[in-house]
Amino acid sequence: MSVKTLPLVFINLGGEMLYILDQRLRATSTSEDNSEKVMNDIVGTLFSKTFMDELLKPQQLYSHRTLKTVLTRLAHASIMRLNPASMDRLYELTIMAFKYQVFRCPRPKDLLLISYSHIDTIRELVKDTSVVVNQVDETHRKIIEVYSSLSEGEFQLLRQTLLIFFQDMHVRVSLFLKNQIQNPDGRFALPTSGPVPHGIVVPGLIRVFDSKGREVRRSEFPAGGSYSSPVREGSFELHGDRVISLGMNMYVLGGTVKSTKGDGTPNPLAKEELNLLACLIGSLKAENMPRAEYGFRINLFTTDQEEEEEADGTSDGAEESMFGVINIQAMQDEQSAAELARITGQFAEEEEQHENPSGNKGDDLLAMMDDL
Repeated sequence: MSVKTLPLVFINLGGEMLYILDQRLRATSTSEDNSEKVMNDIVGTLFSKTFMDELLKPQQLYSHRTLKTVLTRLAHASIMRLNPASMDRLYELTIMAFKYQVFRCPRPKDLLLISYSHIDTIRELVKDTSVVVNQVDETHRKIIEVYSSLSEGEFQLLRQTLLIFFQDMHVRVSLFLKNQIQNPDGRFALPTSGPVPHGIVVPGLIRVFDSKGREVRRSEFPAGGSYSSPVREGSFELHGDRVISLGMNMYVLGGTVKSTKGDGTPNPLAKEELNLLACLIGSLKAENMPRAEYGFRINLFTTDQEEEEEADGTSDGAEESMFGVINIQAMQDEQSAAELARITGQFAEEEEQHENPSGNKGDDLLAMMDDL
């Protein structure tokens, strides 16, 4: 198992989470100041020197439980809040997005390009705040320094560690299903066509050489797919063209999720799912909070009763229990909005009461995040 996997996991999962939050903030009536504060606070915490220095220490990859706990703290670094059931949904969505990217990664080394694409987009989200941009750039330089010297075998071990980490996650996502890149059982459908990885020859040709190294015979065989020559290699520098689209925001219309079947026409469901994510929360009338400190509570369920049933494990259904379907509800009414506003102020107390058993892996990291 690779001991250098953790930093890439946090950067990529954090990037996917920020994509969702950014699009949600853009689509609601959130003020520009509050939107900027949310993004700056979360990015500033994710790319803080103390946090990244801790992540960059050689260590085993965290469990899903510990990783989700740290990501929850990260999401709560600003004025936004998620209830436990909604955090479960968001975590599953980000995990499946990153899993898809790892599966489609042309070469193990291209995991860096995926990570750099996330960093490039995050940098663009906070481009108006120079202090946070400097944090992102400094972290990017550290990642380049740590990972640029790895061998192909080490990158393969890193990718294998990620695949083991993802192997039990088969949550169905409607965007993936609609684009036919995910099967009904939650597993991805990998294409057998397109450009081969950089530095690889298109399969289908056998060349025979004699003892002196001269080619004496050629023969062809069916490669099992329609492959083409590789595209140019992406840039591994601080700034540059990453070439591959993996790691870019897949929730925009005509985004980077491509179908493995059909004619490749952009599907409007990408826009619809973005709108669902964007409407997860409406305007809250937080009467007891200062204007500059409005809080946001994200609830991925239509009613609080559904949320409680999900948290208690009483919301069943044969198909959902078998495949783990993510159902995202974006419906809101006056009653739910009032309830959200009522409990928004309770999160500060709930965060202080959060259990943090001693001895668990990740305790030091969580304690350090509390001090940020």
